[in-house]
Amino acid sequence: MKVEFYKHNLEEDDIQRMVDVCRGVFLTTGQQTKAFEEAFAGYLGARHAVGVTSCTAAIHLALLAVGVGPGDEVITTPMTFAATANCVIYTGATPVFVDVDPETGLIDPEAVAKAITPRTKAIVPVHLYGLMADMRRLKATADAAGVKLIEDCAHAIESERDGVRPGQLSDAACFSFYATKNITSGEGGAVVTNDEHVARQVRLLRQHGMSASAADRYTGTYRHWDLEALGWKYNMTNLQAAMLMGQLSRIGELWGQRQRVALRYEAAFRGVEGIGFPAVVDGARSARHLFTIWVAPERRDQVLADLQARGIGVAVNYRAVHLLKYYRETFGFSRGMFPEAERIGDATVTLPLYPKLTDDEVDYVADGVTTAVVAATSA
Repeated sequence: MKVEFYKHNLEEDDIQRMVDVCRGVFLTTGQQTKAFEEAFAGYLGARHAVGVTSCTAAIHLALLAVGVGPGDEVITTPMTFAATANCVIYTGATPVFVDVDPETGLIDPEAVAKAITPRTKAIVPVHLYGLMADMRRLKATADAAGVKLIEDCAHAIESERDGVRPGQLSDAACFSFYATKNITSGEGGAVVTNDEHVARQVRLLRQHGMSASAADRYTGTYRHWDLEALGWKYNMTNLQAAMLMGQLSRIGELWGQRQRVALRYEAAFRGVEGIGFPAVVDGARSARHLFTIWVAPERRDQVLADLQARGIGVAVNYRAVHLLKYYRETFGFSRGMFPEAERIGDATVTLPLYPKLTDDEVDYVADGVTTAVVAATSA
């Protein structure tokens, strides 16, 4: 059996929306983008959503919008994709890592509080695998220190914890619509915020800092534009927005199908020696973006190879960022500094998780994992 690591969930109506855009006038940022922004903000119960090209762009612009810059420090987690920390560097600030909770892989709020210094400007928690970080504790820490709170929600559109959804307690929440995300436009992202200033700054900076977009300039009487700030080319297009609209309307159904798969995996692996997986804490709903298991670090690569040989798509989400070459050489990070993140990064195997997986395919993956772990342990 061949089980792909990921399959998208585009339907014919989604494709037709893109065709309709192609037959129209505006392929770039325009009415479709605006319609998606309004729908996405509505889904999350937020005042503003601004479509951009990626979650990387979203985090970068959100940090700039709250005033992060050279000389500042931003606290985040090493158990994430490198882009989270990279965005801090893009602003001229310095990333400050703290360790993670051993049961969930999420940033440790107590460690965050201890890492606050007079140079701390912001905290960037990552909602890993689909489970939200403890936003109530992080919000209390941020408010006490007078620092900003920017959420990396690349995995967490549908998540909730302690009655809180993404964007409700932070200055901005940043989302990804990358090819493997819960809703996708191939590439894409968004900043969601209740802060008018943040929304305005992100809209300005996503299109070079120009005072008028292409749609503004070319719809009706021509409008001259000025360059109000030095910005970037980070604007979402009508094509991307059209692709997303239908998926957003089905997001609850798609989540339910991923939940089915995740619960089947958990039942299969619970109690199996040599296989662990991140906990979903009480009072939380995981967006179920990724399903990762943790195996013995010294056997991890053997397990990966065995699963691939069985036709099972796998990945590693993630190796600890501070141990990547650039971060070691630039900042002097070394093994032993954040042991829980290192343990998880060395042990992680990410399994297929998407709505189109059948029960037979999930069982095939689960059986393959168990067999591979047993074989690696006895080798």
